[in-house]
Amino acid sequence: MTTTPKRRWPAEWEPHRATWLSWPHNRETWPTHLARVEDAFCEMVRQIAPGEDVEINVGGAALADHVHEKLRGAGIRDFSRIRLHDVATNDAWVRDHGAIFVFEQAEGGARRAALDFLYDAWGGKYPPWNLDERVAEQMARIAGVPRIAFDLVLEAGGIDGDGAGTILTTESCLLNPNRDRPGHDRSRGALERVLGEAFGAEKVLWLGDGIEGDDTDGHVDDLTRFVAEGRVVTIVERNPSDSNYRVLRENRERLEGMLDARGRRLEVIELPTPGVVPGPDGRLPASYANFYFANAAVLVPVFDRDEDREAISILEKAIPDRPIVPIPGQNLVLGLGAVHCLTQQEPSGPH
Repeated sequence: MTTTPKRRWPAEWEPHRATWLSWPHNRETWPTHLARVEDAFCEMVRQIAPGEDVEINVGGAALADHVHEKLRGAGIRDFSRIRLHDVATNDAWVRDHGAIFVFEQAEGGARRAALDFLYDAWGGKYPPWNLDERVAEQMARIAGVPRIAFDLVLEAGGIDGDGAGTILTTESCLLNPNRDRPGHDRSRGALERVLGEAFGAEKVLWLGDGIEGDDTDGHVDDLTRFVAEGRVVTIVERNPSDSNYRVLRENRERLEGMLDARGRRLEVIELPTPGVVPGPDGRLPASYANFYFANAAVLVPVFDRDEDREAISILEKAIPDRPIVPIPGQNLVLGLGAVHCLTQQEPSGPH
C-alpha cells in the first residue's frame, strides 16, 4: 500500500535558493510599453540577485542575447547568480505557469519537489498557452528535483500560505467553473483535499471576490497576504463610492473571524489601495498586496500615487526583517499583473 508523502509549502519569507522569472516578450500583453516592462524586470533582478540566484526562462538564443544586453545596459555586471535557461514561454506570468516548490518527506528524509498543475491561462482567456503549460516540468528538471503532476487547474497566484499549514484563497477564483475539466470535482471540499495533499494544508481560509480589472477571477495575491505566521496584510478601499469598496470590506470582515491552522486569530493589518489606476481598456488591478519576498528585500509595486509612501511605511512595520524596495509598477500592471505575479520562489533545502 502506498501513502501520499507528507508535504509542506514553505512560506515565501523562508530562505530561497532562487527566484524564477519568465522574461517578458509578448507584445499582445504589453503592446506599447514592453521596453519599460523590461526595465522593471532589470530592477527586480538587481534587487533579488544579491541574496539568491535568479533563474530566467528565455526561449532561444536571440532572446537570451537580448536579455543579456538589457541587463548589462541596466548596469548589472555580476552575472554569477543570474542564469538564463532555454525555456520557451507564451507570456511572463511564472507565478501561475511555473512550478510550485514544496518540501516532502521521502525515504531517506526530507527533499524538495516541484508541483506541476494544469495551466489554461485563467480559464482559457488568452490562447495560446501551449508553451506555458510545459514550463513547470522544465523548471523541475533544471532544479534537479522530482516533478509531481496534478490533474487540476491551479495557479499559485490564487493561493497564499504561512508555511505552517494555513492557506488563503478566494471563492471567485478556485471555485470558478471556467477552471473545470470533464470529470473533475471542483467543489470546496474536493479542492481542500487537494490543497492538503499537495501543500500540506490543514486549514483553508476562503475570501470572496477579487478586485475590478483582475482577469484571473480574483487571485488572492492582489488582496490578502501572509507576512508572518498569524499575521496578514489586506487591502482596503476607503472611498465608499469606489467599485472595490464593498468587495474589500466583505473580505476584511471575513478575515476578522478567521483562525489559522494553529488556532490563532489572525492579526489583520490594512493596506490602502492606490485608487483607480486607469488603463486603455478600463481599470487596472493595481495592488500593493502584489509584493514579493526575496531573501535580500521585499519588492513592492508602486504606481506613482500618493498612497505609495503610506503602503511602504505600513509594510516596513509589518515586515521589519528586510528592506522594502519599491518597484515601478505602472507599466507592469498594464499587463494586468505586477511583481508577485512575475516571480516564483524556489526554497533552499535538500534535494
